[in-house]
Amino acid sequence: MVHESEMNSLKHSPRLGEILLSHTTLTQEQLDEALLIQNEKGGLLGEILISKNMILPHEIMRALCIQLGIEFVDDIKGDEIDPELIAQIPINYSKSKEMIPLEIRKTDLGEVLVVATADPFVENIRDDLQVLTGKNIHIVVSTPMRIQEAINRVYEKSTANMVGALETEFEEDLDLEGPIDILEATEDDAPVIRFVNSLLFRAVKEKASDIHIEPFEKEFVVRFRIDGVLYDIIRQPKQAHAAIASRIKVMGQLDIAEKRMPQDGRIKIKIAGKDIDIRLSTVPTTHGERVVMRVLEQTGTVLELEHLGFEGPSKAELEKLIFRKYGIILVTGPTGSGKSTTLSACLVKLNSPERNIMTAEDPVEYQIPGINQVQVNAKIDLTFARALRAFLRQNPDIIMVGEIRDKETAEIAINASLTGHLVLSTLHTNDAPSAATRLIDMGVEPFLVASSILGIVAQRLIRKVCEKCREPYEPSDFEMREMGLTSIPEGSTLFRAKGCASCGNGGYSGRTVIHELLVVDDEIRSLITQNVDAGTIKRAAQKKGMKTLREDGVNKVLKGMTTVEELMRATHAEV
Repeated sequence: MVHESEMNSLKHSPRLGEILLSHTTLTQEQLDEALLIQNEKGGLLGEILISKNMILPHEIMRALCIQLGIEFVDDIKGDEIDPELIAQIPINYSKSKEMIPLEIRKTDLGEVLVVATADPFVENIRDDLQVLTGKNIHIVVSTPMRIQEAINRVYEKSTANMVGALETEFEEDLDLEGPIDILEATEDDAPVIRFVNSLLFRAVKEKASDIHIEPFEKEFVVRFRIDGVLYDIIRQPKQAHAAIASRIKVMGQLDIAEKRMPQDGRIKIKIAGKDIDIRLSTVPTTHGERVVMRVLEQTGTVLELEHLGFEGPSKAELEKLIFRKYGIILVTGPTGSGKSTTLSACLVKLNSPERNIMTAEDPVEYQIPGINQVQVNAKIDLTFARALRAFLRQNPDIIMVGEIRDKETAEIAINASLTGHLVLSTLHTNDAPSAATRLIDMGVEPFLVASSILGIVAQRLIRKVCEKCREPYEPSDFEMREMGLTSIPEGSTLFRAKGCASCGNGGYSGRTVIHELLVVDDEIRSLITQNVDAGTIKRAAQKKGMKTLREDGVNKVLKGMTTVEELMRATHAEV
């Protein structure tokens, strides 16, 4: 479709009808008939000619190119396109923009990359391609069918080359004991090695917490989880998936021949001097192995509760609780809500030479000097319960259990707390009051739960709005109701996400914690002993001043740290 910016050039160009008469089999009678229909009913001349079968679509396109002075390519020979030309252009971009690079052409201005497209006026296509390839671009036009055929042929050829190169390269000698420096890869390395390395490098650069490689019927998709949200990164032909999965399994010391059973592994890499720890998991699906890599950067940064998002009276109360001599402190929330990070920050604060601190974790995400950390391993029956029993013979002062999953682990943790040990652990519940009832549902006696628990933290991770591009606005009535407010407090401003280059146009940058802290006092302890429901415990705690997850989130919205939209996304279960 011709854009408005091209209208001036049309005024000084031959008429479309004249060009069609000169370059196609269209007759003057057919042209007159089409012009008559156009005068009576309106519409584009080309569409009328095509609908009346007077002319073919590619003939209209060729005529438009002549009219505009743009080169038209009738036949694209995919077998003659150098696969190196498409190396920097993702297949999903080529398909969505209906374009494919053809050749490097020498001109008076130097070398240019010739690119065929079905629509030369697609916005930003020239700029995008210059960024992707680093070359000056010369646009030519071809039909959508010819371009799609060439894309399928050329990218399939490129993938076949990739897989073929991998067969002799991916089992290279790797020093799997130490970190693999992925920046040491050279142009001589196999394409799959370069692909995996670039994937890991980009994930670290964009601060992704997880990399998902998901196979489907005709393609596989790579997605990054950034600030808790998954984003599509690239789509590639299915043929390359098995080779890429094998490369990653070699790096994680997994059995590359075993594709029917789930496997877990660990990869240590080094990127620009940074040590990165990657937890690898594979699961067989109907279309191949699904690979997920959790990326943990070993920064050595000391974890602080205030940096995580804890503030005010609840932070002071939590710090007071963790310095108690015995009892249980629980951190609850769904998977990926930052529970382990919060516990690690508590341990950092407690860590001192006069305390014997032992942890059982799955996996050990933060390595803290001075603390004895144990990785549980179900394959050798080293469970949380077995590790806890062993800890009690090691004369510990403080024990951290990665997660209470069953009655046995819960009872050992409670007994440890009742015999003079401080126990920190996590539990999967939606809010703090539900933690007590969850333990009772596991089969633990209510009086044991009531007598051992000191406090329960429930938390979520919520994205922070980008401070460089956020914009103030007036909230709607619906948003005010969701926050439970009738008016905006004086001195507060609400912001919404906009998006800029700094935040990757997402509008958010980084995450913080919203939380609620339930301190178990005599009244709450009595309610737990009576085995009342979680709602009754919550109402009693709120009367004593407990701020809920939603209330802490509203406070962060009013401080300009996040948005109402993000608050509702993160706390939908509390609405």
